[in-house]
Amino acid sequence: MTYLIDRRLQSKNKSAVNRERFLRRYKGQIKDAVGRAIKGRSITDVENGEKVSIPVKDVGEPSFGHAHGGVWEVVNPGNKEYLKGDQIARPKGGGGSGRGKAGNSDETTEDDFIFELSREEFMNYFFEDLELPHMVKTQLTATTEFKNQRAGYNMSGTPSNIHVLRSLRGALGRRIAVGGGARKQLAQAEEDLAALLLDGAAEDDPLVVELRRVIHHLHTRLLAIPFIDPFDLRYSNRIKVPKPMTQAVMFCIMDVSGSMDESRKDTAKRFFILLYLFLKRAYDKIEVVFIRHHTAAAEVDEHEFFNSRESGGTVVSSALHLLNTIIDERYGAGQWNSYVAQASDGDNWDNDSVLCRQLLINTILPKVQYYTYVEITDGPQQNLWEQYAGVLDHHAHFAMQKIVTPADIYPVFRELFKKQVK
Repeated sequence: MTYLIDRRLQSKNKSAVNRERFLRRYKGQIKDAVGRAIKGRSITDVENGEKVSIPVKDVGEPSFGHAHGGVWEVVNPGNKEYLKGDQIARPKGGGGSGRGKAGNSDETTEDDFIFELSREEFMNYFFEDLELPHMVKTQLTATTEFKNQRAGYNMSGTPSNIHVLRSLRGALGRRIAVGGGARKQLAQAEEDLAALLLDGAAEDDPLVVELRRVIHHLHTRLLAIPFIDPFDLRYSNRIKVPKPMTQAVMFCIMDVSGSMDESRKDTAKRFFILLYLFLKRAYDKIEVVFIRHHTAAAEVDEHEFFNSRESGGTVVSSALHLLNTIIDERYGAGQWNSYVAQASDGDNWDNDSVLCRQLLINTILPKVQYYTYVEITDGPQQNLWEQYAGVLDHHAHFAMQKIVTPADIYPVFRELFKKQVK
């Protein structure tokens, strides 16, 4: 008989298999919880995990026990109150000395089962509705790109990384330190020899001979000090840091007129979230600016951006004027990479759509890296789309697509941000 004994240390992921099985079993409940979390979560916080609550009725499991078949005779010693056939009523109320008030219900309840999704698990459930390929899911949830950056010097390394100036400076300092005492003695000996010869001492004078011997010894000692030693070599040290250390601003512009219902706003939010995650991989610092508009535009926070009930007609140019003002006042001078994502159902006043086209071509597009227009509608293309189509002939960093259902979000996003063929 063979026994296999596993002596490996228990790792922190020892229950990973059970956790994956649990996630598969309650996928529906977890998916609903993630959907609720996305609606109430900030775009910039979408990468965090989430606490998920599952009703206890959904996590109940069958239990097995021994059945009491047949006739049983039970003797309960110490019974002075009940007789055979009496029914014992359940006590009313609760006990204990706590300050809370006890309930009057006869039913016993259990708390919901609560556990926490990790960042990767949360993002996987978020991307599931967007039909992202597995490779893209992995990149957006876990991959971090790095660049090499100089960080001081090492005493070991490859010859190609030798820093010549630093090595020579170290060698010079070592030679000065090691030969300092010998140089002082040499200078003193040469001074004494010159004084003796000046006083008329003969060449065979014992003092002159001794001084010449000492001077020769000190010269030999100084010449023996190597010009450069392996100890002096310094190599450039490089470390990997997340790249790049630059900054970007993402402008989210959304039409909040009466035609933009809750489902269209939710579709727009999912598109904005995907854009934010995409830019997060490319920039270390990202700011998000929310602009909502109907007949007038305003810069708002995210909660008001998606949840405000205020609506009215549609004047898209008001949002573009505000966008231009914000860029000039806060994100100009070429220090920011500006990206704009505009979501609308495309319904706009005819004359205003012409003005929007002119604003984009002449004013806004020269100041931004990329401008995307997403029309969220299941009907025909609107007049704003027709005017924006003329912008494509003037600027390569402008793109537009149409979204009908949430399943179209990723294909549209991929089309908007595909690599341009040069």
